[in-house]
This record gives sequence, C-alpha cells and structure tokens, in this order.
Amino acid sequence: MNTHDFYFDLPESLIAQTPLEKRDSSRLMVLDKKTGDLSHHIFTDIESYLKKGDCLVLNNTKVIPARLFGVKETGATVEFLLLKRLTATRWETLVKPGRKAKVGAKFDFGGKMTCEVVDIGDEGSRIIEFTFEGIFEEILDELGTMPLPPYITEKLEDASRYNTVYAKHEGSAAAPTAGLHFTEDLLKRLKEKGVNIAYITLHVGLGTFRPVKVDDVLEHKMHSEYYQLDEANAQLINETKANGGRVISVGTTSTRTVETIANEAGLLEAKSGWTDIFIYPGYTFKVIDGLITNFHLPESTLIMLVSALSTKDFILHAYEEAVKEKYRFFSFGDAMLII
Repeated sequence: MNTHDFYFDLPESLIAQTPLEKRDSSRLMVLDKKTGDLSHHIFTDIESYLKKGDCLVLNNTKVIPARLFGVKETGATVEFLLLKRLTATRWETLVKPGRKAKVGAKFDFGGKMTCEVVDIGDEGSRIIEFTFEGIFEEILDELGTMPLPPYITEKLEDASRYNTVYAKHEGSAAAPTAGLHFTEDLLKRLKEKGVNIAYITLHVGLGTFRPVKVDDVLEHKMHSEYYQLDEANAQLINETKANGGRVISVGTTSTRTVETIANEAGLLEAKSGWTDIFIYPGYTFKVIDGLITNFHLPESTLIMLVSALSTKDFILHAYEEAVKEKYRFFSFGDAMLII
C-alpha cells in the first residue's frame, strides 16, 4: 500500500482559515460506507441520522495554550510547541528553529519561567525542563497562545473556538476537530432523542503535526498519545453494542482510543495508557460502526483511517466531490458522516 494512493488535489482556497459564526452551521456530507452513496446537508441534520440507542463517543480533551516564545541568552527568540507532558516540569516539544535549541541551551519566558533543553527526542523534538514558581497552568495561560496548525494563517479572535464545548481535561496540542461542530443545544437534543453520549480522553500530540514521510504505508510509525476511559463510559459503550445500537465516534482520536482499548470481542474496560495504533485499509474494526470527521490532508494517516471504515475508492470519490462542491477543509472546515 503506497502513501501516494491516498493523494487528491486540494486547492489552497478550500482550507478553512476561520471558524463559522455558528458551530453547527457547517456543511455535512453523508457517506454510505457500504455503497459509496453521497448526500449533502448541514451539520444540524445529523439528528436525523442518529437513532435512539445509538452512542456517540466524544473526546473531551482540552487544548492548552501550548505555543510559547522563549528568549535565549544570546537574545534569539525561539518558538516552542508543547506536545507531551512527561513529568510535572518536563515536556516533549517541537522547537523552531531547532538549531538554536541544542542540549544545554537555556531560555527565558517573560521573566516568569525558564527552561533548559535536556535531551533530543524523536524526529528532532526537544525534551525541556521548566523552572518556575507558582502554578504552571496559570503561567501557561498568561504566556502561551493556541497552537493552531501551520495551514491556518489568520489570527483566531476567540481562543475558545479551538476547543469543543465539552472540553474538560487539559493536555492537547491540537483540537479533536470533528467535535467543534457540536453545540450544547445540539447535544441536549440528541440526549432527549435517546442517543447515548460517552466520553473518552485522548490528548492529541506529535502525530498530528507529522506527515507520512515514507512511500510504504506499513513503514510509517505513529507517535504515542495518552488516553483514558473510565468505567461508566466503558459500560455505556458496551451496553450500546449489546442492545444492538451503533457506536459512532466523533473524530479519529475517539476512534483510535476505543479501538485500542477494546478486546477481540469488542468489549471495553476502564483503562488508561499510551496508544500508537495506526489504522489503515484492511483493519477490522472491533467497536466503531460509524464516524463523524472533518476533511483531512492528502496522504495523511487520517485519510487512511477513514478509508479503512469504508473503502479507499469511496473516500477519494467523496473527497473529489467535496472539492467540486467547495467544502471547507481541515480544522475549521466542514464535516463528513460515514455510516
């Protein structure tokens, strides 16, 4: 399986730069995963595709203001992107420019915090040790900015729009963007309809920012991300399956978490840990029946995952249709329901 098999031509003008005024007013493409049939809607129409007894699985991670600018002793300014918390004071980070962040280099952040580069991580990431007084999260709120992806070049006026309305547990370097379409009112209506709502946590990290650099898909290595599922939500998903309901994940992060935890019988238990699961065509899903997701980058692990739930040909045809119909792509873009 070749990475280029998942290529499609995407005009730069279709990359959404800002969120819509109303979260649930985005467009929604619905794809029948078995037949490839397509239909076009707005996101609030999702109600008509969800039935009583179905279960939505939402990732309640919260994006932190993970982009920081530090000043080296030489006066050079360096950008840090916090990716993974290793201890109370130690983080794995992306640094730009990396050449200014050799092991032993020290940086100051507005006189409120300092750090030292203590090691080189995977693919050139830096392990840094922070020194500060007070509460780290409060300092980060003051000094940091939201880590928008590099393809978004416009300033985000309202930082809350890069988090879901149900974001709870801080720790992500990027948003689980499929969930950005939901409003509290829409979730309330779905609950009233009898749709179960389950929550998992997966802190989105390094893998989101790393392209597939190998020709052979099977040679790509995913970076690990921390997940957590409690007993009540595990049982809610198990009961949905037992009662004949469909489990529909909101986003690829929810999908990977549930499929990591499930045993061969498709049952879940309370669990936390690290996952580097890589889902691509040929994978047999143990739990997930459907998926709500945004439109992804060509040749990315994300488009490979959605292809696994349907077929590569159906997905690429859907993406060609999305380009033709001028759907908005990526983080602040439109949505697709695969069911």
